[in-house]
Order: sequence, then structure tokens, then C-alpha cells
Amino acid sequence: MPPLQDRLAAEMTAARKAQDKALTLVLGTILADIRNREIELKQALTDDDVVEVLRKGVKKRRESVAAYETAGRVQLAAQEAAEVVALERYLPASASEDEVRDVVRAAMAAGASGLGPVMGAVMPRFKGRAEGSLINRVVREELGKS
Repeated sequence: MPPLQDRLAAEMTAARKAQDKALTLVLGTILADIRNREIELKQALTDDDVVEVLRKGVKKRRESVAAYETAGRVQLAAQEAAEVVALERYLPASASEDEVRDVVRAAMAAGASGLGPVMGAVMPRFKGRAEGSLINRVVREELGKS
């Protein structure tokens, strides 16, 4: 399977040929973010790095959706939501809340106590597969039970 960055570039070319302006714009923006990250790190990105850039793009767009809905800008919120859906196609399957909860419980059983140590033990296991906010919420719930 080709690297994710190459797949994104090929998809953008296909979107351009199909004259899909919305997809061309969102993929072009993400590819620019990827290039900026490469420049920042001074090296070629791995698929994991590209997934991280995609997740940040999705998170930014979700925040925009919330802001537009609060401001009553329904059309702009719908546009951002469509971009989220387009980008999520390229992300690996997300971890379920139950899966996160199981790993959190295992970390706590192994001796991690307190928010920082548990988060430190759990976050690397879900890099690129779960949002930090979900993990944080589950950790707080489990710490509250003990």
C-alpha cells in the first residue's frame, strides 16, 4: 500500500480532474499542513506523522463547526462538517470507549495512580487512534470510581 501522503496527493489530483472543488480544497489544505510539518521536523513524515496532521485538521474543523453553530452560521458549519467527513476517510479506525476504558483499568491495576501517571501510561497506546479528550474523560471517570 502506498504511503498515506502519496494517497492524499493522488486523491487530490483525482478530485481536481473531477472538478470537485470542495475535496480539492480540503486535501490541498491538508497537504500544505503536511509539508509545513515536514519543514518543521526537517525530515520526511511517516504515516503516523501524517495521521497526526490529519487528526489536528479534523479537530480544528470540529471546533469551527461548534463556533459556527453557536454563531448561527449553519451553512458554514455544514461545510466544515463535510470537510471533517472527507478527512476522516483517511484516518485509521478509532479506538472504542470500551477499549480505552480497558487499557485505563489495566494501567491503574499496574500501579498508576493520579491523572498524570495514568494518562502517561495510556496515551502512547492510542496514538493516532483516540482523541486525548476521550482518554482524559475516561481516566477521570475511572479515577473517580476508585
